[in-house]
Amino acid sequence: MRTWFITGGTPGGFRLVFADAVLARGDRVAITSRRPAELADWAAPHGEKALVVEVDVTDTDQVRAGVAAAEQQFGAIDVLVNNAGRGWYGSIEGMPAEDVRRVMELNFFAVLEVTRAVLPGMRARGAGWVVNMSSVAGLRGIEGFGYYSAAKFALEAVTEVLRTEVAEFGIKVLAVEPGAFRTRAYSNFADEPLRETVDAYLPRLDDIRKAMIDQHGNQPGDPERGVQAVLQAMDLESPPHRLVLGSGGFDAAVSTLESNLTDIRAGEALSRSADFPS
Repeated sequence: MRTWFITGGTPGGFRLVFADAVLARGDRVAITSRRPAELADWAAPHGEKALVVEVDVTDTDQVRAGVAAAEQQFGAIDVLVNNAGRGWYGSIEGMPAEDVRRVMELNFFAVLEVTRAVLPGMRARGAGWVVNMSSVAGLRGIEGFGYYSAAKFALEAVTEVLRTEVAEFGIKVLAVEPGAFRTRAYSNFADEPLRETVDAYLPRLDDIRKAMIDQHGNQPGDPERGVQAVLQAMDLESPPHRLVLGSGGFDAAVSTLESNLTDIRAGEALSRSADFPS
């Protein structure tokens, strides 16, 4: 029996899908929420196998208190799923500075805080899993979500290095990159005002916003199937380092990486010309 620690995310997202799936396996789970009372009805049938801890993942003290509460109730955390995060739209030039910081705080720095809080216990036991829910936006920049993409690119780099650093302690690390999944993430944009300091970008940003709202409920990705794919990947004798979820996401990721490789190779002569003569 393993204990999972799953950070909160957009309501209607992957968090409870993960929790239900691991509980169905006979495991135990602690999930974070800024408003734990909202999950009381969900947690009640699971008794002592489910714990909801009040945590705002951008608050370091709350993160450490939440991890400590989970370790106190269950004895250890075997699997960390860093799932909290969301995007806000805006241009690179015109997104308000406070919103840029908000994007990076939630999608990058908060992940670091939770991971740093959980790793000491895993190292001490010589085993564990860290699953970082990244995004296809961590492999290709998404127009209108440049800073969200930047946060996910940073998360990809940290995940790659962390995998190497903790391998000797028996800890495995997986980056998960979902494409468009049928959660409630896109619907949140319907009631959210567009904050942009450069008017020239407003028409294009409004088109992007409307397109995402229109796609709500029609995204091709199935969260339950996505979570099962993650669990199956973790069960493999040789788990992948990263897992792209969804056909659209897979095609976009492969196309982007192949295009990048073509571009890099096209500049090979110039790249090699920068060395001292041999």
